[in-house]
Amino acid sequence: MPVANKETEIYRRDAKLNHNLLTPAEREKLLEPYLPTPPARSPSRNKKNGKIPRIMVEKPKSHSRLGVRNFLRNQLHALLYIIVHTVFSVYIRLRQAYHNVKDRILAILYYHHRTPELIQKDVKGLSRLPEHLSFVLKLEDGGKGGAGLEALVDEVAEITAWCACVGIPTVSIYEQSGILKGYIPATHRAVTRKLASYFGPEHPGITLRAPHTPSVESPATSPIVESRGAAKNISILLLSSEDGRDSLVDLTKTLAEMSQRSKLSVKDISLDLVDAEISESVMGEPDLLILFGPTVELSGYPPWQMRLTEIFHVHDNQGVGYQVFLRALYNFANVQMRFGR
Repeated sequence: MPVANKETEIYRRDAKLNHNLLTPAEREKLLEPYLPTPPARSPSRNKKNGKIPRIMVEKPKSHSRLGVRNFLRNQLHALLYIIVHTVFSVYIRLRQAYHNVKDRILAILYYHHRTPELIQKDVKGLSRLPEHLSFVLKLEDGGKGGAGLEALVDEVAEITAWCACVGIPTVSIYEQSGILKGYIPATHRAVTRKLASYFGPEHPGITLRAPHTPSVESPATSPIVESRGAAKNISILLLSSEDGRDSLVDLTKTLAEMSQRSKLSVKDISLDLVDAEISESVMGEPDLLILFGPTVELSGYPPWQMRLTEIFHVHDNQGVGYQVFLRALYNFANVQMRFGR
């Protein structure tokens, strides 16, 4: 029997007898040939101790200093963030308070009381007024329950009355969803009632329309309105997002098809042609665009028609207000139109 098998058999018998067959020294001697070679060690140590030295494993160095630095760095970043956030929050609150107080004061000093003479007095000293005034309105709460739509129609009527009192002949109202286009007769009735509340029985004529939609018209009730300085007739145009980029895309496709069919020469396609087609199908370029939100948010307003349009908005403002309308007219009268020069 080979030596390895014999030693294995002896070890197994010892294990079966619960290690009572061999002494610990005999077991160690039996396993010694199969143990790995011990690492090299200094002879002096071996002589002194006479024992196999233990292998010392170095413990990793403590990272306590590095942990403290990371902790302090994180706390410093958090402190800087809190300071910046606090300063910015205080600034925003102070700015909002300032604008709210200013709006309240202007609301007391320049409230129109639904009187055309007072509105005309507010703009009497202005050197010029826009011929075409445009507004961006928003449908609150998605028009759920009809309350948002009713408020939107009332805002359109109120804005139209202000413009009629000032003498602005053309007004365009942009609302992104285009819900007003489905309520043109109802909007016309609301505008008529609002003008009657301002002017009485002698109010201006109204033309309410939307692109590619039949218009609804009503004549002026009396020629006396013109002598007051108000508009004799006021034209209201309802716009939506489909009248912006979609109209440009449709016009581009139409011009391309006409050019392919040799109905239109490529040399005839120019900026003047595009401008004339868009002005006829949608609207001309407004002189002034008023936003009633706290930021400049156009929400898909027709881009072609606002190349030279003056845009006005008031910081931290929420909702349609006569003060914003009046401040926009004053700003427009004082602005310099350089037209790229």
